[in-house]
Amino acid sequence: MDSIFKNTLRSELDYQDMKVKELAVKTGISARTLEGYLGARSSIPPADVAVKIAQALNVTVEYLITGNSIYNEKINYNNQNSLEEKFVKLSLEKRKVLKDFISMLDDYEIVKKS
Repeated sequence: MDSIFKNTLRSELDYQDMKVKELAVKTGISARTLEGYLGARSSIPPADVAVKIAQALNVTVEYLITGNSIYNEKINYNNQNSLEEKFVKLSLEKRKVLKDFISMLDDYEIVKKS
């Protein structure tokens, strides 16, 4: 279970292109403590810490601990609208594809205006 948390946290940080220091600022948890959760001797944080991490990353605690990409419909940390809720329910791979597609659309609009 510890390695699942570590791997899920690392994947989510990579996906969001967020550094540990940024997560530390968002959560109020020291970067050293966060690095400990990502290190070789990682452990699952206490519930209150896991909640802060999940809220900062806009994911569920269940997702961080289990790696399960099925999100609880009732959890809504940032009053997301339905489109955002659907987005965070996607797997990391599908989210990346959608993010790349949106970037491509932005690039298309720039070229179109030129």
